[in-house]
Amino acid sequence: MPGPEFCPRPRRIRRGAALTLVFASVLATAAATNALPREDDNAPRPLAARPAGATVDRDALARAAAEAMADGKSGTKAAEEVVSRSGDRWGAVYDRQEYADFQQALDGEYTGVGLTARRAADGRVEVARVQSGGPAGKAGIKAGDRLRTIDGKRVADRPVTEVVALLRGSERTRVALGMERAGRAWTETLTRTTLSTETVTVRHLQDGAVMIRVSSFTKGSGARVRDAVRSAPAGAGVLLDLRGNAGGLVAEAVAAASAFLDGGLVATYDIRGEQRSLYASAGGDTVRPVVALVDSGTMSAAELVTGALQDRGRAIAVGSRTFGKGSVQMPSRLPDGSVAELTVGHYRTPAGHSVDGRGITPDLLASESAEERARTVLSGLGGGS
Repeated sequence: MPGPEFCPRPRRIRRGAALTLVFASVLATAAATNALPREDDNAPRPLAARPAGATVDRDALARAAAEAMADGKSGTKAAEEVVSRSGDRWGAVYDRQEYADFQQALDGEYTGVGLTARRAADGRVEVARVQSGGPAGKAGIKAGDRLRTIDGKRVADRPVTEVVALLRGSERTRVALGMERAGRAWTETLTRTTLSTETVTVRHLQDGAVMIRVSSFTKGSGARVRDAVRSAPAGAGVLLDLRGNAGGLVAEAVAAASAFLDGGLVATYDIRGEQRSLYASAGGDTVRPVVALVDSGTMSAAELVTGALQDRGRAIAVGSRTFGKGSVQMPSRLPDGSVAELTVGHYRTPAGHSVDGRGITPDLLASESAEERARTVLSGLGGGS
């Protein structure tokens, strides 16, 4: 299901991935740090020479935006058209506000009312979860309530991603939600606020195992996974649930993988044809049984974690084939302040397997009752009672 009301790419199909695998000018300065390359930087320009995997020349893109602005047109729109024609599947252009929202999401925050929407079996849009302490929770909205309208706009025929976008907005702005519960309809007017996303949740299962669900790799997610593993009871296995995880910050993905590894290779990647490597930190738990639960919504940084744990023999992967987004993007600032995020390379698992367009095949395929199968596997590994 969609996460709380942030979706960095709500407008276009090209922007359908929730959180892409973001590399800034170097890996250590990811998009959330504001370390974006500028035209006056002395550092090498990573896109100018069309490195392997790139489909758009950064300088040419900037020129197209500048020429459009000189003609009184939108530089952002001109850049979007160039990227769209380029064939760069994961290339995207954000205007100032969209990129600010994207960065906020990567920081583990969003501005909204604190509810998650989903499409019910009967086609209605309903509330899937209400965040404790948020405006929706304080107003008494509950999971299962039907969401009929947002600011008078009917939502029944809208994609859930568009519904999520309508719930977002600026701090302290108001939004009117048309709700329904057990045949009673009412309107609730809420004030949007900045809330923290709950990207890592921990649940202790009845058999003694611990389920750690990671919905995305935002700032601090890796440390929360590590803390959850360290605080798990001795001998308890871990079910690492990465289903529907569309990715995020690669540094956080490496930190999460490090919770189960004692150093060593996590992945390799290329930029401008130059091969680079990502390594786990030392001191992770290498004894506790681990099962990674994945599906077709497991993307990008989540696939990086899955591939590392699978190739290193640290986890059994259960579920369905992952999405297959193994490309590397770098952001660059355009003349009008918008930001282009362009593909510059691809990453591979420790065993050298390419993920992009292929995905990761689980050790045990299970489309139905995948969680039950994963728990059975974990129990067989000695991770449950």
